[in-house]
Amino acid sequence: MSEDSSRRRKAAPFPTPEQVLAFLRDQPGKVGKREIARAFHISGDDRLRLKALLRELEASGQVPHKVPRSKPERAALPEVAVLEIVRVNPDEGGLVGVPVGWEDERRPPSIHVATSPGAAAGLGDRVLCRLTRTGPRHYLGTPIKVLPRRTDTTVGLFIRHPGRPGEIARIRPSNRREREEYVVRIGDEGDAEDGQIVRVELLAGGAGLRRARVLEVIGDQRDPRVFSLVAIAAANIPTVFSPEALAEAEAARPVTLGDRTDLRDLPLITIDGADARDFDDAVFAEQDGDGWHLVVAIADVAHYVTPDSALDRAAYERGNSVYFPDRVVPMLPEALSNELCSLKPGVERACLAVHLWIDAEGTKRGHRFVRGLMKSTARLTYEQVQAAIDGTPEDLTAPLVEPLLRPLYGAYNALQRARDRRGTLDLDLPERKVAIASTGTVAGIQPRARLDSHKLIEEFMILANVAAAETIERCGLPCLYRVHDEPSQEKTEALREFLGTLNLNLVKGQQLRPSHITRLLASVEESPVRQLVHETVLRSMAQAIYSPDNHGHFGLALARYAHFTSPIRRYADLIVHRALIRGLALGDGALPKHQGLAAMEEIGEHVSTTERRAAEAERDAIDRYVTAFMAASIGGRFVGRVSGVTSFGLFVTLEDTGATGLIPMRGLPEDFYHHDDGRQRLVGERRGRAFTLGDTLEVRLADADIVTGSLSFEYLSGGTMADAEGRRGARMEAQMRGRSGRPQRRFGPRR
Repeated sequence: MSEDSSRRRKAAPFPTPEQVLAFLRDQPGKVGKREIARAFHISGDDRLRLKALLRELEASGQVPHKVPRSKPERAALPEVAVLEIVRVNPDEGGLVGVPVGWEDERRPPSIHVATSPGAAAGLGDRVLCRLTRTGPRHYLGTPIKVLPRRTDTTVGLFIRHPGRPGEIARIRPSNRREREEYVVRIGDEGDAEDGQIVRVELLAGGAGLRRARVLEVIGDQRDPRVFSLVAIAAANIPTVFSPEALAEAEAARPVTLGDRTDLRDLPLITIDGADARDFDDAVFAEQDGDGWHLVVAIADVAHYVTPDSALDRAAYERGNSVYFPDRVVPMLPEALSNELCSLKPGVERACLAVHLWIDAEGTKRGHRFVRGLMKSTARLTYEQVQAAIDGTPEDLTAPLVEPLLRPLYGAYNALQRARDRRGTLDLDLPERKVAIASTGTVAGIQPRARLDSHKLIEEFMILANVAAAETIERCGLPCLYRVHDEPSQEKTEALREFLGTLNLNLVKGQQLRPSHITRLLASVEESPVRQLVHETVLRSMAQAIYSPDNHGHFGLALARYAHFTSPIRRYADLIVHRALIRGLALGDGALPKHQGLAAMEEIGEHVSTTERRAAEAERDAIDRYVTAFMAASIGGRFVGRVSGVTSFGLFVTLEDTGATGLIPMRGLPEDFYHHDDGRQRLVGERRGRAFTLGDTLEVRLADADIVTGSLSFEYLSGGTMADAEGRRGARMEAQMRGRSGRPQRRFGPRR
């Protein structure tokens, strides 16, 4: 294959759903993700996109179930399949289903679907089932979950707007990517009133604007307490637990010692944020020769949330807890998350703990897991611990400094040396903390502090997570790894190209390692482009996912890694607990034997999706709070950095609040601008003013749209001047990258 044809293969566009379906229909036998990926030259991060696309097609019933032609009567259906309920047999106590999208010319096999209280289905429902073959063409389907009926919904502002006859209102979407408004007809408005945020169902048919029907009133747009609710509704995050799940949580009781290891005399402490309500990890350290003995104790959620229970189904559906400035949507009911599974001080709690031994340089010498009963000595905050170790303890922490805190920091220093030796990736990206007043309004926005006490807990948790992955692997069980793959070749080349514009070099000709990037980051520590480089490196990284296929953790420079330390708020950690309990024969709540690699892959994909959903919802809510906070400063002047360069304008992040907004093309000095994507800049063709990622600008706040959570700025000053060669280079760059070469024009008053 020539170099040109190889380059064309790498640049192959991602297939559309129609192309994938056409390929599946044309194949004579069974086809999997591997064959599809090979046919469309899909690699790297796009494999995750392919998995997501196939899941959507399967859920919608469009993926045909093929059987090999060579053995028509003995062909088996997959272990897990989506069935459509086509007949109800009340006398037999069950349902009859067929594989969704069945396209074989013969009648489908007979599948009896067992009834399940937690997955009650009716005629026309689609059910994800585990199939057991009972005859040549007969199966028993055990429901895993009933798939939601697909409803096209959105969230937006209800605006009274009588238009054509029969119309009463318009819906202005809260998602800034939705450009079109929707029309509400009389009778479809429900209880909505002008100025309220609503969730609507989008209806098919009709000319002009698409119709919408109000499903739910979320709240008044002026009420700051509605911001999180908008994000929750837009992301379809479940907020109500089933009566069965709540009943199981209320019926739960504290454990007794029994066969558990007694850890009640071990002075474990919890260290969390000041606003934390669920404490799922506790730590202890002591000197052990020239090294250290550590204990990390984690709430034993698996004791209370058993496989296939109502609580388990609820936790799986959520995938994780979601945290907003004013509330939490928990993965588990509060009777567990804030009570029985929370390691409160002075209260006996069930735990799964790991003893860890490290040498003076932080290398792990051994570990041992136990299922125990513990009693936390103290509940401390990060700020309390840091102040105490820095020499200003308070009444609570003063007696704990020497016996407990000092050894913790001794062990942490050893672990930090091991981390430095591995050359892990340590990106310093400031986080915003939104402070909410009692009235629900924003009291302020500050950068979130990152103290050594935060890093201490992180290092203890990382070590425990490594031990969990190693143990499950040693037991020969499937493990749900936390995988962070190395950046794709395309992203690495794009990063290398951009760094070259800053006269920075990234190693070439050998496998990229975290240590290479760490050295690069160290070289710009005192440079004005420091923040720019950190952000650009982050964008080049692959997204971490959960998977039974271990590809290691690139960022932490670890060969194997699994999340073990937060089962109250992450379903993936609960799965790891169950695997440890089964592998080490630690009692009830173990991983079921039927949950093999196929089930682990499905769980991994699901919780990776819910994690992304939660992160997007959290960002969305924070953007709305920040926008509301900034609304009082419209017309004000601010200093910020260019944090994004596009063909339609510049994104600018303000230095004091971290708020990000757009300077559209019309807000820039009048000129013809070329978008130089490779160097991430806009260059004016006539006057030569250039705006590059990382540039400092002075801007005026022009608008704060609370409905969409977006800010608009006007340019005041800043940027650089490009010479004639730079202008020609930008124009040529645009042409070489497949654009017409036509510049983006800015219309408006000259500046």
